Amino acid sequence: MSIFNRVNDVIQSNIVAMLDKAQDPEKLLNLMLTEMQDALNECRSTAASLLCEEKILKRQIENKNTELNNWQTKAELAIEKGRDDLAKSALIEKQRVIDVIASKQAALEALKESIIKITADCERLQQKMAQAKTKQTQLIKRHDVAIAREKISTTLQSEKIANALSRFEQVEQRVESIEAQVEAYELTDTASTTATQIEALAKNEKIDAELAQLKASLKNDLKHTA
Repeated sequence: MSIFNRVNDVIQSNIVAMLDKAQDPEKLLNLMLTEMQDALNECRSTAASLLCEEKILKRQIENKNTELNNWQTKAELAIEKGRDDLAKSALIEKQRVIDVIASKQAALEALKESIIKITADCERLQQKMAQAKTKQTQLIKRHDVAIAREKISTTLQSEKIANALSRFEQVEQRVESIEAQVEAYELTDTASTTATQIEALAKNEKIDAELAQLKASLKNDLKHTA
């Protein structure tokens, strides 16, 4: 299979559809990324080879054009010297060089098309890899979330958590008991204070009555003295 066909198959693959059908999408995606990277490396290597070949062809064509000009000059010189036979031979060589140049020029044009295609394929392949890596990041996040949920669920159901909750309930009950005792004490203390205040009022009333009686007695004594 040529590099063009291989890269095209990778580019045309529907990553999302393949992952949806896969039993182990993460594993499949890793394999796909490895295949894509291999194809991209080969694609770049091929592109480098084609660019090198393009430079060689251009240099060969340039050399042949120089040779073409030389045979033209030789043909003209032979004619000037009256050597038509040599001029004819020079023109034959010139035509041979023209044919070689035409062949190399055709090869160069075909090579340029291949370079354009391989460059475009490399770019498309890089885009495909970016898409796959984005999907890989999403799968990793989903996997991490699933692991975290499983860990939390396992922890909550563990014996340690059950014991801790039991101890917490005991402490809570103890606190509630102390709060109840405090409330009862405050209620009793309030009742005691109220009773004391009422007794004080009664004593005050008795003293006030005795004071009034004493004042009245003194007032009578003053009247009798007068």
